[in-house]
Amino acid sequence: MEKTALHAKIGLFILLIILLVSCSAIKRVPDGRQLLVKSTILVDSMAPKDPRVPTLPILQPNQRLLTIPLRLHIYNLARPNRDSMYLKWMQEHPEGLKRRNAILSEKQTIGLGQSLVDFNNWLKRTGETPTLIEETAIEKSKERLKAFYWSQGWFNTEVDHNITDSKRAKRAGIEYYVTRHQPYKIDSLRTQITTPVIDSLYQLVKAGSILKKEEQYFTPNINTERDRLNSYFRNHGAFHMEKENIRFEGDTVNTGHKATITLIIKDREIKEGDSSFTVPYKIHKISEVNIIPDYQNVSGSKEADTLKYEDYNIFRYGKRKYRKSTLTDAIFFHKGDVYRDIDRDRTYKRITELQSFSYPTIKYVEDPRDSTGTDLIANVLLTSKKKFEFTYGVETTHSNIQAIGVGLNTSLLIRNLFRGSELLDISFRGNIGASTNAATRNSRFFDLQELGADARLSFPRLFLPFDVNHLIPKYMSPSSNLSVGYFSQINIGLDKQSLNSALTYNWRQTPTKSTRLDLINAQYVRNLDPGNFFNVYRSSYGSVNDLANDLNINDPTYVNTSGNLTVPDGTNAFITDAIAGNLGANDEQREIIRNIRERRNRLSQNNLIISSSYSWTRNNREGIYDDEFSRFNMRIEAAGNVLSGVSSLAGINKNDANTRRVFGVEYSQYVKTEIDYVKHWQLFNKHVFAIRAFGGIAIPYGNSNNIPFIRSFFAGGPNDNRAWQAYELGPGKTGGLNDFNEANMKLAFNAEYRFPISGAFKGAVFADVGNIYNVLDSEDDPDAIFDSIRDLEYLALGTGIGLRYDFGFFVLRFDMGFKTYNPALEENRRWLKEFKISRSVLNVGINYPF
Repeated sequence: MEKTALHAKIGLFILLIILLVSCSAIKRVPDGRQLLVKSTILVDSMAPKDPRVPTLPILQPNQRLLTIPLRLHIYNLARPNRDSMYLKWMQEHPEGLKRRNAILSEKQTIGLGQSLVDFNNWLKRTGETPTLIEETAIEKSKERLKAFYWSQGWFNTEVDHNITDSKRAKRAGIEYYVTRHQPYKIDSLRTQITTPVIDSLYQLVKAGSILKKEEQYFTPNINTERDRLNSYFRNHGAFHMEKENIRFEGDTVNTGHKATITLIIKDREIKEGDSSFTVPYKIHKISEVNIIPDYQNVSGSKEADTLKYEDYNIFRYGKRKYRKSTLTDAIFFHKGDVYRDIDRDRTYKRITELQSFSYPTIKYVEDPRDSTGTDLIANVLLTSKKKFEFTYGVETTHSNIQAIGVGLNTSLLIRNLFRGSELLDISFRGNIGASTNAATRNSRFFDLQELGADARLSFPRLFLPFDVNHLIPKYMSPSSNLSVGYFSQINIGLDKQSLNSALTYNWRQTPTKSTRLDLINAQYVRNLDPGNFFNVYRSSYGSVNDLANDLNINDPTYVNTSGNLTVPDGTNAFITDAIAGNLGANDEQREIIRNIRERRNRLSQNNLIISSSYSWTRNNREGIYDDEFSRFNMRIEAAGNVLSGVSSLAGINKNDANTRRVFGVEYSQYVKTEIDYVKHWQLFNKHVFAIRAFGGIAIPYGNSNNIPFIRSFFAGGPNDNRAWQAYELGPGKTGGLNDFNEANMKLAFNAEYRFPISGAFKGAVFADVGNIYNVLDSEDDPDAIFDSIRDLEYLALGTGIGLRYDFGFFVLRFDMGFKTYNPALEENRRWLKEFKISRSVLNVGINYPF
């Protein structure tokens, strides 16, 4: 049945393609005009190396999908004037209209006509109008090509073109011939700076100029140098300097392809009414700093409560909501400082990070007490946000675990809790759902429950008993987060309860480099129903049940009337007796059963993890629309060392398994490290090539011989190797024997080529390489263990295609992955044996995977 449906879909798709292709591409091309089918550019008789060059001509051939101008064909399906045609038909065919009205009402007839018009307009919007060759657009394209190479120093560039007729009717191509000639190089750099103080500042930084003698003229370098000088002047007191006042002029007349560059900075121009005059620039300093924390209360208020603190003036028009230091610590300029843009920008940023104020404003006015006109009064105007903010949301859910679920999420945000701009965020989430219990087969309405509560207290500083401002100054935006949370599940999996808490520090060294330090991260996980293990992990149950059938176990102590092991009593008794040698199992079978028991014990045991971690990130992405950037993250975590020392000093003895327990739980002890690198290249016209490389390993030691499930690695899924489902891949070449496969080492490498299709629709082709392995832990299956470089041959390869729709603020993603190289198969069957639609995996995700 599934194959029939699949064949029907494929047949429908092929029929659609045939219909579109059969529609002539020149259907909407008027007589005497030509459709542009090819655009070629030759630069000095060679294809251009710069990928931007082909995008410069205004005329571009219609977009193609697999050599087919799909959007053009869609456009051609539309009627040019569907609305007027329908009205004309109604007027010219009254009998036909009468017959239609006998079947449909007049209103329905009009609605049908409007539906046809709407569909016709949709075809026009979705399609693409034919690109027709026209001389005006060709000349503009030639000017753009000349301007592009002129900006790179080829001032004598010539551009010619030729229209090449196609063998097919009404079709033609355009060839552009770019001759650049000899480029111009910078001969010397002169200055015309009218204001002496600006000239003095320039002399201090001219050695660092971007413009170098004998280098080819390059307009982006001119712009970079202008930005550099403007930033330097404004960060050294030139408050009224504007980038537009910094100009560069080049003299290329009779210079032998040399360009003499002149830097021109005239005096400041002041306009008063219809007249204007110039004055020299001045170096400004700050004479007063006024902070008004409740600026919205100024109008109609009584005289302000004025307070001097350090070198700041604080004006309050209401009760004192904030401590003095809270306000002044966010200000990066002081009385007597020379004006600097960087101080103003850092102040804006820091005030915004406090999350206590809306739309901060900093105004600089000339001090009327200063006769020289160099003193500025800085007024910091702040408007407080509401102290309390309450949000809530209701949602319904459906999954393979619950048939229906209803959830409630609430959050209470309290600002400025201790008058230091602290934030307390208290959230609650709850969900009740209905399902069928896998063990009893009894259906109960709303038998599933999930409850959770979290509280997070944030400080806009490092919450430490000692001062570290000399190491981490306030311009690095230091912050601290103290959090505690509780989560509970009933009738879901093993019915977990978890309690977690953390103390985290964050700071940002530069706009691209940031650090996170988890001084302490504690998590306690308790499984309330470990006896439900074999109902949750069905692969493990299937393995042990098959062994019981192989051993012809029919004793009611172990099996039910159907001959299957009961859960949990039958499975537990069978495992115990089989390992003890009471049921006739051979050595190989007992080893399999021992492995299953070990996995059950590990996944159903309670966990106590107290760790510390350090994470460093470098990310030069400038926004969500930046398509060329790199991101590097390194993280290291160590767990159990504090508990190991405390338990040893407390004299806690080791048990038979050579481990210690704290609060009745064997605490975890391990070291874990991860490295993640992402790089994006924008090739041309929204075409992006992206790669990712990830490596991680967690080594247990001391009180542990394996890594807790919640700290392990897994492979597969929409953000990993997309040819396998999440937790399905690995470890090694084992082939994903369990329901949830995990290990303590992971390697992953991804590459993806992204391209536009039509409007908000984007496409992608990708390749994902990776796997998980066990190393230096309790695993003894050689197929799962990484013990030599040769085990890299078990890295799985998945390839595929993707379709995405960009909503602007997020991307809806569909990726289809194919198992190209599956290390779990026999050695001679690993390549391409599962490269088929029936074995593919469809992933749905939000935003890009990396």
